[in-house]
Amino acid sequence: MFNEQKKEAVARLLTVKKITLAVAESCTGGLIAVLLTDVAGSSQYFLGGIVAYANLVKEKILGVSAEILQTYGAVSEQTAIAMAYGVKNLLEANVGLSVTGIAGPAGGSLSKPVGLVYIALVTPKVNYCQEFRFTGKRFEVRQNAAAAGLDMLHTYLSEHN
Repeated sequence: MFNEQKKEAVARLLTVKKITLAVAESCTGGLIAVLLTDVAGSSQYFLGGIVAYANLVKEKILGVSAEILQTYGAVSEQTAIAMAYGVKNLLEANVGLSVTGIAGPAGGSLSKPVGLVYIALVTPKVNYCQEFRFTGKRFEVRQNAAAAGLDMLHTYLSEHN
């Protein structure tokens, strides 16, 4: 899982760099928001999050196009990037972070197995999406996805101004 020192480091970097953050979560069900708000003072940088479990929420709230959802599916790089853009724009944040995937135990297929997760980060200078394939039970997939999302955020904050 995500360790306390890394959570504190993310909080410090967001605060010092005066960066605001919004998250859009599907398979993690709000776990990233929980990790971010575990740190006192998170209201300085964390604007909020949307748990977009259903495609209807991805489309109506986050602005993911029906075409993207139909063509690529809810679990795809294209959807993850659109979710990150959507939440960034909706909440007027500097950075949008999103996660979408298949936590299991059911719902997977040969082309999109259980444990497949896409995490996207959208900033004024960088748009990035990474594919992950986690193993384990549902809660482990969700924990690993949340930790990977915050790791991605930490790496970005450490390397960019």
